[in-house]
Amino acid sequence: MLAYIVRRLWQMLPTMLGVVLLVFVLFNWVGGDPAYILAGKMANAESIANIRHQLGVDQSYPVQLWIFIKQIASFDFGLSWATGEPVSHIIATRLGPSMTVLLPLTLLETLLGIALALAVAFVRGSLTDRAVMIACTVGMSVSILVYIIVFQYGLAYQLGWFPVQGWGESFWENLLRYATLPILIGLAVSIAPTLRLYRSFVLDEVGQDYVRTARAKGLSERRVMWVHVLRNAAIPIITHVMANLPALLIGAFLLERFFGIPGIGREVILAVERSDFPVIKAITVYVAAATMVFNLLTDLMYQAVDPRVQLT
Repeated sequence: MLAYIVRRLWQMLPTMLGVVLLVFVLFNWVGGDPAYILAGKMANAESIANIRHQLGVDQSYPVQLWIFIKQIASFDFGLSWATGEPVSHIIATRLGPSMTVLLPLTLLETLLGIALALAVAFVRGSLTDRAVMIACTVGMSVSILVYIIVFQYGLAYQLGWFPVQGWGESFWENLLRYATLPILIGLAVSIAPTLRLYRSFVLDEVGQDYVRTARAKGLSERRVMWVHVLRNAAIPIITHVMANLPALLIGAFLLERFFGIPGIGREVILAVERSDFPVIKAITVYVAAATMVFNLLTDLMYQAVDPRVQLT
């Protein structure tokens, strides 16, 4: 196991180097000169030259690339061009609010998706199964903006059950008061595609030989579905959950923007609006690294769920 982990970590280095080179090329050759963006339209050549010197973009590309690599290795991407805050401090302070929303949302989405998928697969082919699939298709056709506007206006503004916007200092206050409605909206948006996907995973296993063997032994359909089928369907479910975790940090920007949640997604939008390249580069690199780490964790979880899986 240890040798496998070390080998996978070693294999991540070329991938990470490719990500670094791609980000560097995009922001230095395609993204334009940041000095003109920061200096404004009325700046003269001297002020632009000073800004270029302060940012270090007046040096050669190999030097700039080496600086970028050192920033990644030291987890220090310098200061934000828009606010002057350390980029590492910005990301650290924005990560907590995002996790307060996304972790409960992912947990509820996964548990409800598994339970509903097994229940629907249990009555597969019936009128109930068809009705649920039609409802999922309709739910997937509605934009997340519609969910946000309807829920925010109806439940928060009209009924007053939740605050319309805001974020506090206490973790429990944020989780139970401010994050509840965004979690409900995220669940309403994600449960339909999750249910359809997990149902397909379950149905793929229902027709396998081991299921027929379990039924031939006299096991109840409920035990077959919840024990034998679920155990084997758990592998693609784990893949789906772990692959989506890094993307959720960025993908929840609409929820964070509409509800005033100071998270990573909202920070990305603000950084793009301000052309705050250090923040964008740091988040891009961190998300890429998180994706590779979660892929490794996914493989390790495979073996935990099914010891017969061989890690190669």
